Amino acid sequence: MHIRFAHADDAKAIAAIYNPYILNTAISFEEEPVTDGAMAQRIADVQDGGLPWLVAERDGKVLGYAYATKWRVRHAYRFSVESSVYLAPEAARQGVGSALYTALLTQLAERGCHLVIGGIALPNEASVALHEKMGYEKVAHFREVGFKFGRWIDVAYWQKTLA
Repeated sequence: MHIRFAHADDAKAIAAIYNPYILNTAISFEEEPVTDGAMAQRIADVQDGGLPWLVAERDGKVLGYAYATKWRVRHAYRFSVESSVYLAPEAARQGVGSALYTALLTQLAERGCHLVIGGIALPNEASVALHEKMGYEKVAHFREVGFKFGRWIDVAYWQKTLA
């Protein structure tokens, strides 16, 4: 497995990983699939903002991706980011998520980030386990904050201090 920075050519593979989460789960609160072009723009926006977007690949196939976005827009929040990781189904429970998050956290620390926040729509035992394995601690739980598939969904937040 190889972890590298994403580029626009990865957008199709990334959208193919992400769109089933949109269409079939409440893990993402988006409700419409993301086009390849829109995904390429998201990758560019994150990287143009000075933050990393990483992909894990094996034999040229993208297995998953992780990235960080600004936590909030006000300047005082500039050292805090929100992290995300998504895996192809065949990459689950193979250490891909841990490898991606390890690389992402290293990149964020090198860029001077102080705090990383992970928001998780609940229930999602796999994501909770990954975040806690990586040293994130639960700090908040919002009840019925999202509505998807005809039901209310809780979201909890985990955080990890980098420096």
